[in-house]
Amino acid sequence: MFEDFILILDSTVRLSTPLLLACLAGLYSERSGVVDIGLEGKMLGAAFGAGAVAYITANAWLGLLAGIAVSVSLGLLHGFASISNRGNQIVSGVAINFLAAGLTALLGQTWFRQGGRTPALPEGGRFGDIVWPFAEQIREIPIIGPIYAELFSSHNILVYAAFLAVPLTWWILFRTRFGLRLRAVGENPAAVDTAGISVTWLRYRAVIACGILCGFAGAYLSIAQGAGFGVNMTAGKGFIALAALIFAKWRPASAMLTCLLFGFLDAVAIRMQGQELPGVGEIPVQFFQALPYVLTVILLAGFIGKAIPPKAAGIPYLKERS
Repeated sequence: MFEDFILILDSTVRLSTPLLLACLAGLYSERSGVVDIGLEGKMLGAAFGAGAVAYITANAWLGLLAGIAVSVSLGLLHGFASISNRGNQIVSGVAINFLAAGLTALLGQTWFRQGGRTPALPEGGRFGDIVWPFAEQIREIPIIGPIYAELFSSHNILVYAAFLAVPLTWWILFRTRFGLRLRAVGENPAAVDTAGISVTWLRYRAVIACGILCGFAGAYLSIAQGAGFGVNMTAGKGFIALAALIFAKWRPASAMLTCLLFGFLDAVAIRMQGQELPGVGEIPVQFFQALPYVLTVILLAGFIGKAIPPKAAGIPYLKERS
């Protein structure tokens, strides 16, 4: 049972990685006052860009850069609509989701003729697992061996980057001048503007940071966890990340724990597929596939308490003219 539990935790880490990256991405954006419903679309666009370029070049790093470029471009489009033109941020985010869903399927079919998917990535086209020193030698040691060899070792570089991004995000937001200004512009942009700081430029930088992290999240799905792009492969992960952000009340450490919780639920659901329960029999696989989403709704409805977003979130800033 201990080994099974370690395997579930190992799956939890892998499954929570894209959620964590997208959740931190939304954290930057929403702390600046820009609501981003388009996390799903940016992840999907990044997954396609990373998968396509990694297949063509057989280089995972070029694929990652392509995914980030696609995601940042979609983020700048969202910024142009909602920051520069003061459009409705919800509508802009939803439009990005639709744009990414349609465009990735269309380009995938046009370029590769495989139903919108990319072909399987060649060698070098995806990130491999990093095995820590002596992992194989100590694997058989009770308790310590499986934890070291399975839980900490043998993950790809994007997994480690995701969890390192948590303390980095905390330090940026709460220990730097940029973070102080970013949080201030999400609470009271008029006061920031009065201090001679550009609200527009601050929010654009937050949107770019959001795009970079969404690029990592999308690339992880197609060239790290998977071996190519598949149609709608994000499967609502961007929306779950947004729910995790609300559940975590816009705090980096809480965001990590919440994403691990959702990843754990997903890992348990996968583990339970095909299992028979006494007196019940085999439960349909669709039940376990829906379980993480149902529990997401239950957690948000019953356990979150009152989540207060940044005061200026979703409100376009119009500079007062004297």
